[in-house]
Amino acid sequence: MNPSHIEHIGIAVSDLESSIALFEKIFGLKCYNIETVAEQQVRTAFFKVGGTKIELLESTDPEGPISKFIAKRGEGIHHLAFAVRDVEEKLKLAEKEGIGIIDRVPRIGAEGLEIGFLHPRSTGGVLIELCEDKQGAVPPENLK
Repeated sequence: MNPSHIEHIGIAVSDLESSIALFEKIFGLKCYNIETVAEQQVRTAFFKVGGTKIELLESTDPEGPISKFIAKRGEGIHHLAFAVRDVEEKLKLAEKEGIGIIDRVPRIGAEGLEIGFLHPRSTGGVLIELCEDKQGAVPPENLK
């Protein structure tokens, strides 16, 4: 798949505001973006750490995937996201290689990234997100 870097680490949280405050206090980081992704029933907050981002995820629906994750496993690391070129092609390749996929076609995620997920049953129990920034959606100043 040849990822260029870890795009972000997704962390499921119950309370976005208190989690933002905690990350700012512990690490001295500043949250640079908060947004709602209605299709995924989630509110997100982003921090930049070197060349990687941390994405905090709070459910906007008690039946949403983040709520279900927290109910089953508690708060914590939800997924690893890798930056790749041509997410659609990578999903097809994964499926051809027998890797379970959640998304047959990419969708738009937080920060306007094109995304697709690989199923954790096929990836050692880790939910893997493939990301592509086709529109330069993430401002360059946030990637320094």
